[in-house]
Amino acid sequence: MGVIQTAVEYVARYMPDADPDPLRHAEGYIGRPFSRVDGPLKVGGTARFVAEFAPEGLAHGVLVCSTIANGRITSIDASAARAVPGVLLVMTHENAPRMKAPSVFDVSGGGKSVAPSDLPIMQNDRVRWNGQPVAVVVADTLEQAEYAASLVKVAYAPVTPRLAFDELKVSAIVPKDVIGAPPEVRVGNAERALSDSPVRVDETYLTPWYNHNAIEPHATLALWTADDHLSVFESTQSLARCGATLADVFSLDAAQVDVIAPFVGGGFGGKGGLWQHTVLAAAAAKVMQRPVRINLSREQVYRLVGGRTRAEQRVALGADRDGHLRSLVQTCVTVTPDHARYAEQCTFPARHLYAADHLFVGQRIVPLDVVANTWMRAPGESIGTFALESALDELSYELQLDPIELRRLNEPTQDPTEKTPFSSRHIIEAYARGAEHFGWAKRPREPRAQRDRGWLVGQGVSTAYYPAYRFPGSARVALHADGTAHVYAAAHEMGMGTATAQLQHAAERLGLPIANVFFHYGDSALPDSPIAGGSCQTVSIVSAVHAASEKLHQQLNDLVRRGDGPLAGSTASNTEFRNGGLYRTDDRTRGELLTAILRSAGKETIEAQAKAPLPMEMMKYSMGSYGAQFCEVRVREDSGELRVARWVGSFDCGRIVNRKTATSQLRGGIVMGMGMALSEETLYDERSGRIMNASLAEYHVPVNLDVPPIEVLFNDIPDPHSPLGAHGIGEIGITGVAAAIANAVFHATGIRVRSLPITLDKLL
Repeated sequence: MGVIQTAVEYVARYMPDADPDPLRHAEGYIGRPFSRVDGPLKVGGTARFVAEFAPEGLAHGVLVCSTIANGRITSIDASAARAVPGVLLVMTHENAPRMKAPSVFDVSGGGKSVAPSDLPIMQNDRVRWNGQPVAVVVADTLEQAEYAASLVKVAYAPVTPRLAFDELKVSAIVPKDVIGAPPEVRVGNAERALSDSPVRVDETYLTPWYNHNAIEPHATLALWTADDHLSVFESTQSLARCGATLADVFSLDAAQVDVIAPFVGGGFGGKGGLWQHTVLAAAAAKVMQRPVRINLSREQVYRLVGGRTRAEQRVALGADRDGHLRSLVQTCVTVTPDHARYAEQCTFPARHLYAADHLFVGQRIVPLDVVANTWMRAPGESIGTFALESALDELSYELQLDPIELRRLNEPTQDPTEKTPFSSRHIIEAYARGAEHFGWAKRPREPRAQRDRGWLVGQGVSTAYYPAYRFPGSARVALHADGTAHVYAAAHEMGMGTATAQLQHAAERLGLPIANVFFHYGDSALPDSPIAGGSCQTVSIVSAVHAASEKLHQQLNDLVRRGDGPLAGSTASNTEFRNGGLYRTDDRTRGELLTAILRSAGKETIEAQAKAPLPMEMMKYSMGSYGAQFCEVRVREDSGELRVARWVGSFDCGRIVNRKTATSQLRGGIVMGMGMALSEETLYDERSGRIMNASLAEYHVPVNLDVPPIEVLFNDIPDPHSPLGAHGIGEIGITGVAAAIANAVFHATGIRVRSLPITLDKLL
């Protein structure tokens, strides 16, 4: 905790001095464009990530990964590796400590594990995917361990693996659920309504495998004490669940495991699960009885950490000639190995976006012998919107109707499948604002109608959608007699602005200058917070901080109401935090500073901890965030070279807590969507299961010259059924991006691309 507190307190104090905003001592911090409080440490190079911690006695572990996708290990010859100077241990299934197989993550509520797979970890000779760890070499230095690992010889008895998606998709099965939701939903008879519709679109859309490439590769530092206490420094999005999974694997009580994540260099879902290297670092440290760190190389991140699954989606739309949707069908087939259970939720947007008379959505999975797939920014929704929003665009051309007007005509008055009211939905306003800013009215209706010196120019649009999740979480708030407040939560800061947003909320809620408020996070010993995923962390912690602040409010009233001061006889219902004190709401001149209240009571500190329960609003309302993605593309007529020229994203995400960090988050999501649409593709060799482009040299993510000016607009309309009226925004930015680009490409060229990525060969 010492390292974490020092870092967070430093940046919290440093932020106001570095940004002398006169508003920083005023009330009303929510919505202000504060810079991220972790920025100075990161820019100055003093923020320490997991791979940079080096306790005394540190040993370095390097993994040896399988080169087959299915089979058994027949022998491991590690004699040459053991002979390398500095080598301390070569751990295989033959000498690894006995460990329980982890339970697979179950979002529907079964257990606290966050393991993507329930395979035993280095407990037997079975190999289940190409890249599975089969040995760990531990040495005094990283260089010694890497060299020794290259000398380990592994022999296999291979079994023919299941790797051919196109061959095996005919035997795809319906999963038990899709992250807790039913895998199929029917409203009426969608296929019959489709065949009866006068205007129809019925197409197949393909998306490839995608891999995570966060700026910080995964790393783990594990330390054991003599009393069997395990401390793990981990680049994770899930502190509490990571600790619970480790406790289960090593048969420990939860209190015996502490997971620390001071700074996390991006996650996007790839650091949400507990991958095998984390368990292996802890196992090697237990054998060695000294700290062991395993840093995955960029290539090993591809081998060991799952990404977004390949998907084949059918979208069929039937409409009247005026554009009214009679039928909406969306089905998808994705991949999940049989040691995992994650069916990517491609059909979720179709369940909530449009008012079709008849609807069917359904998902199936193909079990292949690959690493467990996992969440990747807006999992399901990002590729689901590509298919759905491309099909809507195709229908608009069949109807000769503006694509925005088609969406407006089919705007529902309640959730189409859940039949519940929307908690807040202002998507039509977002479309109107975005269209005006983008200049949509100037767009010619016909494709291939705009040229500029050898470039074909086109504009496209699509809907962005992501659910507004919130999960139970806890927080502790302490008020001190020196006028400061400290907030504690086992949160994660991956660069998205969590710490900054929590400071803004706590300062406003407690009526204190933001410079006097400190946020402590990054340690599982702190009050439990939900996973930093599903765009849920900010509002979940806000809800818990609010509940803890209510308890503090009551404690303070108990201290002052029996006295003879200005707050005598006050209650929590007629007082409020304001201007560094507690003041009456019916007489704003009556009040006392918090410092005076505490010192009069002879207290240096009062504190309260609270847990925000499962929000019932999620049962009563359909809660989501929405947006309109507008883009312009340019395509070289002679070569097919494609450039995104400009972008406007107009979003309906509830109240915006911090306009600067929110804009950054949404821009980042849009850029990630550009990569998904134009260049990213994981190439599997279907003979061996080997990823062939496991490097940033061959897996192409967008670089600066690929990114156009991106303008972000907000409705900024609070959701009355969400804390602060806010929604999470980490993931909605990527949704709809690929479809907007594909739709713009069609408008520019007349070529409809239904298979990502959109490469120049598809445009010639």
